[in-house]
Amino acid sequence: MSAQLSWWIGFNAFVLIMLALDLGVFHKNSHVVKMREALTWSGVWIALALIFNLGIYLGWFGPYTAAERPQMALEFLTAYLLEKSLSIDNVFVIALLFSYFAVPEKYQHRVLFWGVLGALVMRAILIFAGISLLERFHWIIYVFGAILIVSGIKMIFHKEKESDPSKNPVLRLTKKLIPVTDTYHGQKFLIRENGKIIATPLFVVLVLIEWTDLVFAVDSIPAVLAVSKNPFIVYTSNVFAILGLRSLYFALSAILPLFRFLNYGLAAILIFVGGKMLVIDFFKMPTAISLGIVGFILLVSVVASLAIPKPTEAAASVN
Repeated sequence: MSAQLSWWIGFNAFVLIMLALDLGVFHKNSHVVKMREALTWSGVWIALALIFNLGIYLGWFGPYTAAERPQMALEFLTAYLLEKSLSIDNVFVIALLFSYFAVPEKYQHRVLFWGVLGALVMRAILIFAGISLLERFHWIIYVFGAILIVSGIKMIFHKEKESDPSKNPVLRLTKKLIPVTDTYHGQKFLIRENGKIIATPLFVVLVLIEWTDLVFAVDSIPAVLAVSKNPFIVYTSNVFAILGLRSLYFALSAILPLFRFLNYGLAAILIFVGGKMLVIDFFKMPTAISLGIVGFILLVSVVASLAIPKPTEAAASVN
């Protein structure tokens, strides 16, 4: 038990150190994150996740025996890929929020930093709650599976025009609870005017990003729990995916509209994982096959997006 606790403490200490370096050193001064910087940091976070994955396999990280390590490493890789792919949908919503509230580019990283910090806390709570429920009530797995399938179907038929931040009930509630100014005050989330605490638009965007992550976590965490019920594997794979979300946003936000079939791929992944949970008592799919299917769906959706032009583009090329 002490060995497990030491790994938990060590991993979280590593996360806190990386976050402190991120905000206190590399992004001490607010600036516009360019593509090159975003791609570099994306590569760093992906490399760290893969090194950690290799470390689990070789016995460097995690309280696992030699017999357990290969399976734990495979579960981590599958869970990480699954969480990373599903987090792409967050990027669409973040881009929408930044555009709607006209968030200055040099302050976007700061909003995402605190958004990620809040997301880590919420994910930890949801992960342990989900694992506890599965251990006590096996039938919950069917509820999780149904949630994933319904979410996948809804994603297929979702229209961009339906996403209107002004209609978000969380936005209305925030404005009722605290006065909100229409103007930005640098990188401040809260200001004091006439003795009253007033929220800036940055604070409102931060609240909506936290709410968005909570909504997406309802899909992604049950999906990851279909891969592994080991708390350390589920938590660490989630953390690595979340930590790379900021750089992923800055790297992909400009080119995501090109991948018009990606949402269908993510929907197919949710439906696949949900179906896998519903039949788990009759057929338990090997983790390696699940990893291959998730990777294949992502590859097909990306290739199809690049190979098949939009109808308007196709018509223009004919003319």
